[in-house]
Amino acid sequence: MHNSTNDNKSTSKKKVVAVVGGGLVGALNACYFAKRGFQVEVFESREDIRQAKIVKGRSINLALSHRGRQALKQVGMEDTIVSKGIPMHSRMIHSLNGTQSPIPYGKKGQVILLLQSAETYPNTNLNFAHKLLDWSTETGAMTFVRAEGAKEEIQADLIVGCDGAFSAIRKQFLRQSRFNYSQTYIPHGYLELTMPPINGEFAMKPNYLHIWPRNTFMMIALPNLDKTFTCTLFMPFEEFEKVTTGDQVITFFQKYFPDAIPLIGAEALKRDYFRLPAQAMVSVKCSPYHLGDKCVLMGDAAHAVVPFYGQGMNAGFEDCLVFNEIMDQLNEDFSAVLPEYTRVRVPDDHAIADLAMYNYVEMRAHVNSKLFLFRKYVDNFLHIIMPRTIIPLYTMVTFTRTRYHKAVKRWHWQEKVRKDIVHVHFTLFKVSVAGCSYLLVRYPPNMLQALKSPF
Repeated sequence: MHNSTNDNKSTSKKKVVAVVGGGLVGALNACYFAKRGFQVEVFESREDIRQAKIVKGRSINLALSHRGRQALKQVGMEDTIVSKGIPMHSRMIHSLNGTQSPIPYGKKGQVILLLQSAETYPNTNLNFAHKLLDWSTETGAMTFVRAEGAKEEIQADLIVGCDGAFSAIRKQFLRQSRFNYSQTYIPHGYLELTMPPINGEFAMKPNYLHIWPRNTFMMIALPNLDKTFTCTLFMPFEEFEKVTTGDQVITFFQKYFPDAIPLIGAEALKRDYFRLPAQAMVSVKCSPYHLGDKCVLMGDAAHAVVPFYGQGMNAGFEDCLVFNEIMDQLNEDFSAVLPEYTRVRVPDDHAIADLAMYNYVEMRAHVNSKLFLFRKYVDNFLHIIMPRTIIPLYTMVTFTRTRYHKAVKRWHWQEKVRKDIVHVHFTLFKVSVAGCSYLLVRYPPNMLQALKSPF
């Protein structure tokens, strides 16, 4: 499994690929390049996460769906990672009065498993506590500073920037002509709270994404293997700033999430609410994703998305898979592979960034709407009777590898079809009502009875 599948590519075996960033996408990329026989050097600015004390509260639980699973499957990691997660079948909506309504539609330890997998390849080195200072677009030389302050220069044939939304690799791209870049902070921040088990069992049904939608803000809860739930409160920063004491936390929860207080615990709520400040969420778009044949961006470094479609990790993993597929098509020729990767991937990543922003509004507001629920019902009904023609957007995004931008195009077309169908049905209904009204006026009930009677 660890040897290159094409042994005659002796030149590629000599090439050094530097993966900057040892998170999920960086670790998976290391597996892909190592499997192809490249010499892989992974550089991570932080200490080894496998030995570090995990800091809670700064990451949102991760949802692994079809795209991510397909990417993991290629390096033999799908079953291992999936076994560490809890399946979620649908959303569970918590209304203000405490009623729960399901709407049908992975975890933090994954990076550790992927790093361990990468390290099993003899042609891979993991370099922790290496902070990138600068790199050369001409030569591919990188300068790192070590934890003790010493500087180190590394040469690579290809640099793969997987170093997150605030990528140090991407800084060189910003100095180039015709590089497009935008970042948008949404007005909401997020805060994590933990819901402990009750009598050793989950406090709520575990196979759901639990949502408390409250129009301008919301809380979600996702299950963990240790029978806890990670609750994430998404709210405008000015609302967070209004809550400054433990008593105000309880008053706020009594008003908006009363059913969650006994499940989280009043004392824990008062304590944990102030453990860390609310964290910001940023959406990043850029293009192109490559510089010449020397460097390519993947994951959040290329397209950080807000977390409301559960596709951030999946899109990053699919980056690795798409790049690998293009490497097969173009015979590992970096000068051809990199521009093709940009051409193929940019429209898809921009589409999922936009969809995540759309879902940001839908999850906290629309799920409360009867019209939204009716639309979901119509979509699902049309999918049942025309499964190849009408496919719900969520299904295309989460359960298939339909390209994101094509899923959006198809969704817009389907929305038009659905509106037309609903309009036709409504028109027929009005015609039927008018017809019945006419018959009742023309033929009152006693006359209709007389017409029916043979005598």
